Amino acid sequence: TEMPPYVTKCPSNGLCSRLPPDCMTCNTNFSCIYGKPATFDCKIKPYVHCVDQNSIEQENFTINMTCQFCWQLPTTDYVCTNSTSCMTVSCPRQRYNATCTVRDHIHCLGNRVFPKMLYCNWTGGYKWSTALALSITLGGFGADRFYLGQWREGLGKLFSFGGLGIWTLIDVLLIAVGYVGPADGSLYI
Repeated sequence: TEMPPYVTKCPSNGLCSRLPPDCMTCNTNFSCIYGKPATFDCKIKPYVHCVDQNSIEQENFTINMTCQFCWQLPTTDYVCTNSTSCMTVSCPRQRYNATCTVRDHIHCLGNRVFPKMLYCNWTGGYKWSTALALSITLGGFGADRFYLGQWREGLGKLFSFGGLGIWTLIDVLLIAVGYVGPADGSLYI
């Protein structure tokens, strides 16, 4: 006999309440009140084996969860795609369209894959402490701007000796408060 494709996602002899949604069929609870705890009657699909807390094999079981849609879950209950093309240091702060997927053991109402607008928050690996240290020690030679990927400003500081020290002092302040960041638009580590 051929096994259905969902069987590969279903752990054998695990807790029924922790099975991914692909492994079970649940009845809709129409008396579910939004934001309140609700109970759903579920049945495992064929070829799936699960147990209750006493290690007794089950076919029918109940799931207790909060009555809410998947897109309303806390951010720890789903995983979203990241964007490395949006600018994190812009005003107003940029957002991007992410596709989010609910984690397997979390139960919720509605679509388990949903779009969400998220703030840009990626990092290119630049450390704020390194940028500040370079600005204080070698800022007159443009080392801080070279480190951040701003090579034009780095050349300007190098050939003007840090704007005769004025540009260097200003850059120390701007990097210290986080106003000057990496050229790729990412956040500091």
